[in-house]
Amino acid sequence: MIVLAGDRIRRIEGWGMAIGAAGYLYRPGSLEEISDVMDTARSTGVPIVARGSGCSYGDAAILPEGVVLDFSEMHRLLAWDPATGIVDVEPGVTVKQLWRHTLADGWWPPIVTGTMEPSLGGCLAMNVHGKNNWVRGTMGDHCLELDLLTPAGGLQTISRQDDPELFHAVIGGFGQLGLITRARMQLKRVHSGLTEAEAVAAPDLGGLLQRLDDAKDDWEYVVGWLDAFPGGKKLGRGLLHFARHLEADEDPDPKTSLDPTKQDLPGKLFGVVPKSMMWRMMKPFTNNLGMRAINHAKYLHGSLLADGAVYRQSLAAFSFLLDYIPNWKKAYLPGGLIQHQSFVPVAEAERVFCRQLEICRRRGMPSYLGVLKRHRPDDFLLTHAVDGFSLALDFPVIEGRRDELWAMIRELAEPVVAAGGRFYPAKDVALPGELYRASFHDGELETFSALKRRVDPDGLLRSALAERLLEH
Repeated sequence: MIVLAGDRIRRIEGWGMAIGAAGYLYRPGSLEEISDVMDTARSTGVPIVARGSGCSYGDAAILPEGVVLDFSEMHRLLAWDPATGIVDVEPGVTVKQLWRHTLADGWWPPIVTGTMEPSLGGCLAMNVHGKNNWVRGTMGDHCLELDLLTPAGGLQTISRQDDPELFHAVIGGFGQLGLITRARMQLKRVHSGLTEAEAVAAPDLGGLLQRLDDAKDDWEYVVGWLDAFPGGKKLGRGLLHFARHLEADEDPDPKTSLDPTKQDLPGKLFGVVPKSMMWRMMKPFTNNLGMRAINHAKYLHGSLLADGAVYRQSLAAFSFLLDYIPNWKKAYLPGGLIQHQSFVPVAEAERVFCRQLEICRRRGMPSYLGVLKRHRPDDFLLTHAVDGFSLALDFPVIEGRRDELWAMIRELAEPVVAAGGRFYPAKDVALPGELYRASFHDGELETFSALKRRVDPDGLLRSALAERLLEH
């Protein structure tokens, strides 16, 4: 058994740097060390929060005065079969580690986020999605089995065949039903390290949604960016990017393009300016006036010069846009940033998203980055997915306006609930719990609570996110 010593206390922040709390930080390297931490937490009554690589924007891996179990040292690939694309990983393995290990063999993660830094344990706990959600679903759809350590039942292997109810609740259950210690994943066969992509402009939100929907069955990846600043007929104008994997006979040199070292993102802008300096150059523009100009310039370039352009791009370059500028989030300091992501059924999406954009404009707090995706439903218990669209909106946290921003998030969420939509806990920090709970209508929360009592009757596994969203 370990001791909860004062020298273990660290301030843990969400990725967006807008919220944090002090806790006892432990980085186990083995199952035995995890068990020791769990025994100590049980005997002292101090609860545990699991943390992967810390890529959740808000309070998913935060627990004031709790034990923070950081899995970053458990980053081994336990087994890899290049014939089948099946891999066993520890929970701290990141998306980056995974694809760099498997790409040369012709395999790519079926789901990747906008950054390659998240851990696979975290990806499963939040059931992340990517730009290909309509085609491939979520990360959980490609998980074959899990080893799960629960406070009540010890270590067990679960899958769609063995304890399927628990399996479908753990994935997307944000770490409240057990600690994932191993995951078996099915990767996706690729014949090239390149994609073929197309850029398309749309003059308003309706056109953006329609073109996104029209493309969903023709392309592997579909994603939209929108300019959240203009109103009127230009409300929600934006750019779309579609992409597909190259077939076996389309890449003249697949061995080179599948080489992970050829996927590295450039370290300098225009081959001159180190990208590590870019966030400092962004900071003077990280305000309403500067971001209005940047969004305007981006739309003009895309609509006038790049509309209809077809080009080839590496898998990493297309997939990991958030990694192009290292530490870009620091441009949002001192307050940090938050994101709100709404999932709305097809028939209601344009109306709800228009209302959200107008709310932001009326309050004088426009989103600095807006992203649209097309989604399909899945069978995970606390799923965020619907047959519809999602709109993710980034906001700066400005001194003196924090409470107003949190109030605006409530106002943005209310029409989502009324439309039968859902929310994404991985990105959340400000959503009121009663609105999150109101988005479930078929007994999902009651089933989740029953499973919680079964596998963690003493409530040893907790988080600030779970306390905010799940507890009345």
